[in-house]
Amino acid sequence: MLVSVEGIYRNGRVELTENPNNMPEGTFVIVTFVTKNDIDLASQGIDREQAEALRASLTTFSDDWDSPEMSIYDNYDAAKANS
Repeated sequence: MLVSVEGIYRNGRVELTENPNNMPEGTFVIVTFVTKNDIDLASQGIDREQAEALRASLTTFSDDWDSPEMSIYDNYDAAKANS
């Protein structure tokens, strides 16, 4: 399951702006550093109106993506190799 949470990097630590739901202590994470306004959608041919429409259309899937049942796909390739 992929869960995104914003945070701030300070003194060698990442401080999360909110606690992720249903994440047990010790869960593996990957941290990607971005600076504000670094994502230039226009360079990808996406204008503000298109970005808003895309976000709105994908929001309907968030409950499914975040459900515990979807964690089966977290290691899909490894599970498929073992079957």
